[in-house]
Amino acid sequence: MKSLDTAGILENLRNICLALPEAVEHIDGFGHNTFKINGKSFVISGENKNGFGISFKSDRETQALLLQKEKFFKTPYIGRHGWVSIQNPVEEDWIDLIDLIQEAYLRAAPKRLVKQWMELQNK
Repeated sequence: MKSLDTAGILENLRNICLALPEAVEHIDGFGHNTFKINGKSFVISGENKNGFGISFKSDRETQALLLQKEKFFKTPYIGRHGWVSIQNPVEEDWIDLIDLIQEAYLRAAPKRLVKQWMELQNK
């Protein structure tokens, strides 16, 4: 399958992130599209010399599992805090990315939003 263009990747990412309760998009000082909840980043994305990258907040266990897969790598500078990145995701990557982005959101979200999200999922 061919990879998505940059605008297509960003559109997919926006659709996933902004569907989450109270999530907002912010352009940071480096020009990255940063998705935040309650002032905390859970996804950072942007163009780089290798195409388009997406980084998301994770925990050390999930990070270790993802790093065993060829597509994922430790995010520069913030990888030591559990962040993981993927470069130029293609169509089949989005199935995993939706879950990983939702997990990242739940790691950054305040307890009341986590509770609200869990209640919505159980309906």
